[in-house]
Amino acid sequence: MLLLPLLFSQSDAPDPQNLAIGRTGTATIAVNAIKDMRTLANASVDSFAQAADGYRYVFVGESHDQPDHHKMQAAVIEALVKRGRDVVVGFEMFTRPVQKSLAPWTLGKYTEAEFIVESDWQKQWGFPFEIYAPIFRATQKHRLPMVALNVPRDWVRTVGRGGYEGLTPEQRQQLPREFYLNNKEHESVFVALMGGHPPTSPNIYKAQVLWDEGMADTAIKYFEGRAPSRNTVMVIVAGIGHGMYGQGINYRLMRRTGEPCLTMSMIESDKPVTVARGLGDFVYVAPAFERLKK
Repeated sequence: MLLLPLLFSQSDAPDPQNLAIGRTGTATIAVNAIKDMRTLANASVDSFAQAADGYRYVFVGESHDQPDHHKMQAAVIEALVKRGRDVVVGFEMFTRPVQKSLAPWTLGKYTEAEFIVESDWQKQWGFPFEIYAPIFRATQKHRLPMVALNVPRDWVRTVGRGGYEGLTPEQRQQLPREFYLNNKEHESVFVALMGGHPPTSPNIYKAQVLWDEGMADTAIKYFEGRAPSRNTVMVIVAGIGHGMYGQGINYRLMRRTGEPCLTMSMIESDKPVTVARGLGDFVYVAPAFERLKK
């Protein structure tokens, strides 16, 4: 949830959309279009769903206040269902303690008003529910399992202030044993998103790693004890900063399980935009709306 307002804030900062990470070269993408950055072919939601064949994890990274990004996430879910996949949707927006409140929505036991209250949406997330509603309507329509991926936010604040040592033994037991801190490419993405300025404390970066590692850990635990099936796919709905260049949640999943994660990075522009091919396996450019034009 942090970092994204800084994406375009300083002209002298490295451009987060054009970092030299992963695939070499750039691609120009039209507004309201999807590009397959692996092949440079124009793509569609259906071709993205086809590309996800064999993947257990799909990451669709958003700007939180961008309505068209959430419509695209819903469209990806619908396309994967149409393709016959057993779809699970994992949300950055919800922390683990809210998990018990998600199934009743999927089963049609809540109205939208009741779900907003029971899931504690305003405190859990706070962005307008109506811009996320297309995703939730898709999960209810198809009765798709939903997973609260995020660790409690006070854990992230604790680490940001005092490092991992500030977590209680009970909290640490619910997290991976190791927080890998030596991914220099992820650090480069992090610094670019911070406007080109390294954090004033190493604990700020540790908090970001906890965030990504914690969500990856929840996704992995969802599949533990379940019969392995390549037909099941988890669509991870999260901020683009948690998956750009394959260096966030997707990197943590790959490092721990050896399984790649197909990534769609979603950005926005009022004209064709040129970005690094490494930004995502696919990139979607939504039309810019009034927030960016002011």
